[in-house]
Amino acid sequence: MTPAGADQHSPTILLETQPHDQRVLEELRADPTIEFLDNWPAQRAELAALRPAPHPDVISEPRHWAYYPWRRAAVSILGPRGFRAVRLDRNRNLITAAEQQRLSRLRVGVIGLSVGHAIAHILAQEGLCGRLRLTDFDELELSNLNRVPATVFDLGLNKATLAARRIAELDPYLPVEVLDRGITTNSVDGFLEGLDIVVEVCDSLDAKVLIRQAARARRIPVLMATGDRGTLDVERFDLEPHRPVLHGLLGDVDFAALSGLSSEDKVPYALRMMEGAHLSPRMAASLVEVGTSLSTWPQLVPDIAQGAALVAEAVRRIGLGEELSSGRIRADIAQDLDAITEPPAHRPSSERAHPEPTEPGPQDAVGRVITAAVRAPSGGNMQPWQVSLSDHAVTIALAPEYTSTMDVSYRASAVAVGAAAFNARVAAAAGGILGPLRFEAGDERTPLRAVLRLGDVTDAELARLYEAMLARETNRHRGKRVSLPDDLPDDAVAALHAAAQREGACLHLLTEPTVVADVANILAESDRIRYLTPHLHAEMISEVRWPGEPNQDDGIDVNSLELKPADLMKLDVLRRGDVMAHLAAWDAGTALGTDTRERVQAGGCVAVISVQGQALTDYARGGSAVEAVWILAQQAGLAVQPISPVFLYAHDRADLEKLSAPYASALHELQQRFRNLLATSAGESLALVLRFASAPATSVRSRRRPAPTSTLLA
Repeated sequence: MTPAGADQHSPTILLETQPHDQRVLEELRADPTIEFLDNWPAQRAELAALRPAPHPDVISEPRHWAYYPWRRAAVSILGPRGFRAVRLDRNRNLITAAEQQRLSRLRVGVIGLSVGHAIAHILAQEGLCGRLRLTDFDELELSNLNRVPATVFDLGLNKATLAARRIAELDPYLPVEVLDRGITTNSVDGFLEGLDIVVEVCDSLDAKVLIRQAARARRIPVLMATGDRGTLDVERFDLEPHRPVLHGLLGDVDFAALSGLSSEDKVPYALRMMEGAHLSPRMAASLVEVGTSLSTWPQLVPDIAQGAALVAEAVRRIGLGEELSSGRIRADIAQDLDAITEPPAHRPSSERAHPEPTEPGPQDAVGRVITAAVRAPSGGNMQPWQVSLSDHAVTIALAPEYTSTMDVSYRASAVAVGAAAFNARVAAAAGGILGPLRFEAGDERTPLRAVLRLGDVTDAELARLYEAMLARETNRHRGKRVSLPDDLPDDAVAALHAAAQREGACLHLLTEPTVVADVANILAESDRIRYLTPHLHAEMISEVRWPGEPNQDDGIDVNSLELKPADLMKLDVLRRGDVMAHLAAWDAGTALGTDTRERVQAGGCVAVISVQGQALTDYARGGSAVEAVWILAQQAGLAVQPISPVFLYAHDRADLEKLSAPYASALHELQQRFRNLLATSAGESLALVLRFASAPATSVRSRRRPAPTSTLLA
């Protein structure tokens, strides 16, 4: 039996909770020749497993049945919203949910269902439309099976009906209209009514012209795929209502003059339309044989599949309002294969382009002071200083040319200058030439100076740090949790606090698991924002030095990131601005902060150095404290990694806007959450965040630009 209203290309959708539909289902089940297939529980499990979780109303949709009269079978399916959500889930994020919804309102007509079969199916499969209209007067013949996805059971069936059935078995909810009489002067208006896009892939030259003239009058864009050399034609009559049909290649010929031509007589027009000089050699030679050794022009299924892909992309662009102009392209796979090349060989990340210099350091005490200063840490290892020697004083001047967006008002640079000044004091103490240190505010050209007078004083406590200061390194190994007091005894903790206090700063040591977890989440979200903000991302990536790249004496050696090989490969994606732009548009990218979150939680110990005051000289004092704490922590056996959240050096909303206007509010919230965890006061500035872990020594130490020698500076 066949339910009332059923046809030969659309299934009947039955809802078992509806009395009428339930009666129809009972009648169908009573027919032993009708097969029932029920995998609804598995489909529902797929629906429940989607991420993000679907709305409860979607999950609660009852079981539906699709009855296919030509198959004499009924199949259980999810409700319409659940079915679409699961079927198109693997499109994300190549097509976003919002884009998919917009495309679902698109109405597309396909004329000619030999080549058009693949096109219509891929449009339905990708969810690029919400309604299809198909037309072809021809029936499937044996010679069509080289390119039409059908079987011998389908011979003699109308091609449009065949395509509609295949689409119905893919998506029973997608409306598909079938006109099995083809396009004529009498039917063209009805076919085009209400369409947004027309795909024309028929063999009739007169129909090609007729369709375009009618589509142009209705301002409907027309697409055409031609198998040879991956040719796609785009005619944006919606944007250019006076554009000549077929790009004007056929001149002013009237469609009626093309009617009834034999395949042989069509060849000259086809050559004009397809620009014979650009045809592939095999296709051009084949056209010469049409009417003699060939009954018509040949077509191959790979060419049709490629054409379908090109049309699908064009439909997607038009449907989403993306850039697509009129014209013709050729995506010639054969030509590309002729030009195949080897991919660039992967150079192991551990292979350094330039080995670490091994020449001995300076022998004189002043030279050791200068070398120590430039060994200090700095944001992105950009070394934002100029070191000079004059009048028995070493001056470390902040160099504005090395600034970045994260270095708000040179505050990060001031921290680096302070760290360099501490190193200089340690070396001077070890050499017995220590004198007083003074931080001086400057002007726009030199915003800050650290001036260390050279004297004849020593400081045993500082001098004892000399070797540890030279060995200090950034260690990004994930490591293990710092166990108190096993890895960090009480006296070592006291020493860290005392070191910060001696430099006029305060150390906040966070070890309570829930607090560290909160810090990890805050820092992870900050990293996500850094990735998704174009200028911050570009600056971050510019700091990384890969083997073979120039300027290895600054920046961060990629090997020092201590990444697993698989994670290192991900950097090729993470360094791409276009990828970040998509993630930002989707409000996605949670995984961008995963590495930081896991590292902080793995170590389980975070140190934050703060200082009273907001002037650059205050940040410099904070930088000296950072270096003192860092050296002592490493001396105690800990691995130390600096972390700079985006909001670290921002004082107000204006600073946050400059850092990342789209995420200024989010950064403000993160900053407040972070400061609340530390219980900082209003006038207290944060110098740096340090992650402590128990880990082996770093694989690669950061390079430095050559230090000026004391002889040259004297």
